[in-house]
Formats: sequence, C-alpha cells, structure tokens
Amino acid sequence: MTLLRVQNVMSNELAKRTFLSRPPEPPQEYLLNDPTNSIFIGVTKLFGVPFTWTYSTLTNPHLAVVGITGAGKSFFVKTFLVRASYIWNTNAIIIDWAGEYKAWVKQSGGKVIALSKGDYINIMDLSGMKPIDRAKQIMNSIDILTDIGQYPEQRRLTAEAMEQAYVNAGFALADVPGPNTESPTLKDVTKLLEEKLQEGTYEYPAELENAIYRIRQFTREGEDYFAKKSTIDIGKLAQSGLVDLDLSSLPDERFRALAAMFILQTLKEKMRQEGWSSTRGIKTLVVLDEAWKVASDERSDAITIVREGRKYQFGLLVASQNPTDINETIFSNVGTTVMLRIRYEKFMNFLQGSLNFSGFIRREISKFGVGQAAFDMSFNSSIQFPEIFLLDRIVGEEPLDVYAINVAEMLAPNEQADQSIKKEYYFERIDLNAKLIESEISADIILRIFKELDKKDRIVDIRDMAQIMINQGIDKNTIVNFFRKIGILDSIISKVFNFIS
Repeated sequence: MTLLRVQNVMSNELAKRTFLSRPPEPPQEYLLNDPTNSIFIGVTKLFGVPFTWTYSTLTNPHLAVVGITGAGKSFFVKTFLVRASYIWNTNAIIIDWAGEYKAWVKQSGGKVIALSKGDYINIMDLSGMKPIDRAKQIMNSIDILTDIGQYPEQRRLTAEAMEQAYVNAGFALADVPGPNTESPTLKDVTKLLEEKLQEGTYEYPAELENAIYRIRQFTREGEDYFAKKSTIDIGKLAQSGLVDLDLSSLPDERFRALAAMFILQTLKEKMRQEGWSSTRGIKTLVVLDEAWKVASDERSDAITIVREGRKYQFGLLVASQNPTDINETIFSNVGTTVMLRIRYEKFMNFLQGSLNFSGFIRREISKFGVGQAAFDMSFNSSIQFPEIFLLDRIVGEEPLDVYAINVAEMLAPNEQADQSIKKEYYFERIDLNAKLIESEISADIILRIFKELDKKDRIVDIRDMAQIMINQGIDKNTIVNFFRKIGILDSIISKVFNFIS
C-alpha cells in the first residue's frame, strides 16, 4: 500500500515537470508525408522530424504567411512555389503589388506582365461569363474602391449604363457569349452616361455628373489601363507556369486594387469552368502579397477562392506583415498558417486569439530568428494532439541570408524616438540581389558588393552601403534610385552624400 502511494506521488510530481512531458508537436505520421506527393519545408525544432507539406491531409490547400520584413516571408513563398511546381506541376499567378517578385520570376524562367507598360486588361471582358454577372462583379469592385454605395442613384445609373454597353455590343445579358464578340469597355459606359446627360431630360443631372466622374477616373488618356482591348488573357495565364502580374507601375492603390479584383474574378470563373480533375496536387496557386485592399474586404473574390478552391484544386497564398490586414474569413479558413518573426504585441495578441496557441508557442515565436517559423495546420480528421508546431528553419532553394541597412544615424532625435519610423531595412539576399539587378548594376559588381557586405556581417549603415557602391564605380544617380527602390525615404537619402567621400 505504501509502495502504491509513493508511486502515485511520484507520478503526480513527474506530470508537473513540463520538460518530461511531450511538447506540442503532431506525431511523425502527420508531418512526414509521401515525398512524391508533398513539399519539403524543413525540420521540426523539438524532435527533428522532416516536415513535408501536403494539402491532402488538411481541410484545404490555402496558406496565410505572416512575419516582419526580413523574417523569411518571401523566401518561404518562393521556395513553396518552386517545389509545388516540381512535385505537382502547379501553376502560380503572383498578384505582385510592389513588383517584389518580378526579378525572381524572370530569373526562374517565368513570365512577367507589367500592367501600365504596354499590357492592358479590359475589365469588361466576359471570360465565359454572362454579361449580367460580369456587370455585377464590376459594380462590386467599384463599391469596394469608391463610396458609390452611399449614393444609390449614381450606382443604379452606372449599372444600367454598363448593362446597356453590353447590349449595344451585341450581347444578350443573360446568355453565355459566343467566342467572337468583342466586349465593350468602360469608355463605352462613360459615353452612354455622357449622352444621357447631354439629352437634358434626366431630372438629377448632378447624380449623372458624379457617376461619370467616378468611371472617368479609370478611362482618362494615359490612365486607361482597364478601358482598352485586353492584350493578355488571364485565363490562359493560369495554365502558364510561373507568372508575375506586376502592378507596381500603376498610379495608385485604387488602380492596383481594381486590377487585382479583376484578376481574382477571372481566376475564380476559370476555376469553376475547369472543375475538378483527376490530377493530384494543386493545379494553380494564386499569391497575394501585401494586397491589403483585396485581402481585407469581405466582398473580395479572394473569399470565394478560399471557400471553393479545394474542390477545384486551386490554392490561395496570402502573405502580409500585418495579420489584421487579412480578412477574418480568409484567416480562419486557411488550412495552414505560417508565422515567422512577429514584432508588434498587438499582432501577437491577434494571432494567439485567432489560433488559440499556448503561452509556450507565443514565447518561442517572440524569440524567432530569420527563417524560424510556427506552423498551424487544420487537419481534416479528428485529432488528439496540438495542430501547431515549431520549425527549426525553413530550408529553401537558396541559403536564407538576410542583410540589414541601418538609417538611424540619418534621423533627427525626435525621429529616432518615433517607433513608427523604420530604423533598419531588412532584405533576404535574393530580394536585395533583385533590387540591384533592377537598378541595372552588372552581375560582377553585384557579387563584389555582396562580398563587401558579408565582410561586415551583412549589417551596414546606409553611408557604408553608399560608399561600397561608389567604390565599385556606381554613379550617384544609380545609388539614389537603388535606395528609392528598397523603400528608403528621400529625406534620408538626401543626407547620405554629405558624409561620404
């Protein structure tokens, strides 16, 4: 009896000692999948289990990736896309808000489509849809981008003009169009509204004038990127391997968001038209990186792709520094959430509240170095273990080296104390290399620049960076343009050359 009592006491004491309890990590059979039908990501931190990702065990193929600049976010995205292509022959369309991926896509043999530089999309193209449905989609986009929803009469006038433009072009509103009829454009919609105003019979001319103004924003000469005949076929691009749709040269957020919404709408219809096929894996991945205007709105077609994508083998990959920029419906329905280094407490609170992970996981995330990650997986079967685990490091196609350019010394004392002003700019090597290429710096000089940066342990003051580039024979204008490309403010750049020879 005494022996049993002693054993019971010892068992209770041992249970309290967390270092003898199994840490939170799924069993090996959930982490190590068939290598011919899964993507290798890395090795788990606690038990050193190779982790290979496949959506066949998950509720859906969608991913959300969050982490600060320099934590390894774009490195993970690029590695994931390359390996999905190897394993499943997956196509990828990157809706590239800031032009961050275009150099990498070129280097990888993919296609780069730069909207505003000779390539156009007519947002009234039907892509196999009924005109009445496309008109509703376009009005939905205008609702998101403008305040037209607050003015029902203007909205009605615009919608009617849009439908009439299709009728005038020879379409029946409720029928799927034939292959050879050319779609009208937003310029045709504007013309119909202007004609109605000129007739002088409409009793509320101010409403017409405002409706015309809203549409004319996207039809002015030089800014009519979405009001001309399309030069690209989004549907075909979904089957074209690796594609970067570069939106960075468009004038502002409204134009980028309108382009992204049309692309998502077209891809959604393409997804539905293709239906399910017997091919394994993911047919197409759609990447939204820092596209907060699109990823955050409940009315966006990103939501539809998340809800319906699995049955059509379409995946959505959303990446952001700020997890609150990702719509709650997307965030709560993705099968995989990847958390890299998180800087702000409020973001950590949001993640922990949304994913319900332990204090142990939270503490580990707060200590992450570059490339370390926590994965939250939504398995499609009932499980008796935590769905979140830690990865020692994402293992990518190239080494994950991060370089930092410090600008703190260029800031005034009040700016240095301001937490909202960036003091350091972090870049993965592949991204910094891409920016140097975009600045038309030759490959041999780029190699020498990296050699100098490596000597300084990859952390330099902006003045040192400028001096390194000058020593390599790079002129001042090129250096200034490079600093602008990586996001450094003109007010900082203007001070740099006063301190170097």
